[in-house]
Amino acid sequence: MLSALADGSWLTRNRVRAVAAMALVAFVLALGYLLVTAHGTLDRYGRPLGTDASNVYAAGRMALEGRAAEAWDWAAHYRAQQALHGDPNVPFYGWHYPPPFLLVAGLLALLPYLAALFVWQAATLAAAAATVRAIVPGRTALLAALGAPVVFICLGHAHNGFLTAALFGGALLLLDRRPFIAGLLMGCLIYKPQFALLIPPLLLVARQWRAIAGAAVSAAALTGLTLAIWGWPVWRAFFDSLPLTQRVVIEAGATGWEKIQSPFAMVRMWGGGLAPAYAVQAVATLASIGLVLWLARRARPAERNAAALAAALISTPYVLDYDFVLLGVAIAFLAADGLRRGFLPWEKTLLALAWIAPLFARQLAAATLIPLGQATAIIVLALAARRAAALDRAFKPSLESEIAGRAIGQGQAE
Repeated sequence: MLSALADGSWLTRNRVRAVAAMALVAFVLALGYLLVTAHGTLDRYGRPLGTDASNVYAAGRMALEGRAAEAWDWAAHYRAQQALHGDPNVPFYGWHYPPPFLLVAGLLALLPYLAALFVWQAATLAAAAATVRAIVPGRTALLAALGAPVVFICLGHAHNGFLTAALFGGALLLLDRRPFIAGLLMGCLIYKPQFALLIPPLLLVARQWRAIAGAAVSAAALTGLTLAIWGWPVWRAFFDSLPLTQRVVIEAGATGWEKIQSPFAMVRMWGGGLAPAYAVQAVATLASIGLVLWLARRARPAERNAAALAAALISTPYVLDYDFVLLGVAIAFLAADGLRRGFLPWEKTLLALAWIAPLFARQLAAATLIPLGQATAIIVLALAARRAAALDRAFKPSLESEIAGRAIGQGQAE
């Protein structure tokens, strides 16, 4: 039994397909149940269908009505959500995003709520699935991606995890072949800045000047577009809202410590104060980003990319379980490299654990205070570093040629 876990022989292609297919069917039935038992835009429990879509759609409506800056006013936003669902007791879901995401919200608000919910999730899930398919071709990989528990969690919350995964994962996939386009995708992550923390140092260390230019172009374009449409008041409202968001959402854990999967949340969940929580988070942030920067010049793209996605989840104090769609893309990078060059001991089993963990990580944290979600991000980061150290010695000549080729290609492009 132990040897099968170590060498991963238990994880056959047929078992992957069977488990992923059963999970996908179960998720479709569960979501279908919520839809058929709903009343209008609320499910049978009184929650908005696609819970987080409530704040996105309400913010979009406010923008279309000429009240864009009020989206960051919690009282005004809650009134908009109450009016949207026709229920004064509907749960409140806060809007904490920078103004560029208001562009998406405004477009979605042009549709009826349920239509917008479907279009939003279908389009972004398709983009994320296409990204995984480009990393690991084949039906088995696509089925594993669609049947991943984190997909069900993200769909249930109608969250933007799929969009973030498509942008970040797609950018890393294109970074060495189409650096300017990769940069354009990275710049779009201005809507989710906590996951873009490592992008500037990564691009600088990797000397990806064209990617830096692309990121600057898209980030500036999105910022300029929000200023052209709504002016400075939306940015002022966003910046003014940050202290309240920090106190209530991040430091007080209003979302629930079992849902927040960061080093900061781990300390707070265990009863630690703010100072030690911030200290632990700072160490984790610096260590994870530092490891990615070390890999950026020494590892192959698959290892660097997987590490970057895992580190993005570790390096922010506010990351929820549905954001772990990013980790699914990281798993895809390592799986693709494993299929090409072979898997190391325990690699398959640990990747399988990271794949299935979102199914019960929240409940486990609530019951036992064990932060399994955060642990899986650390495991994937460690697997990427271990893979680089263990395998790339044997491939060092070809790796050095590959890095030299990248440098020559970039020099010619410049």
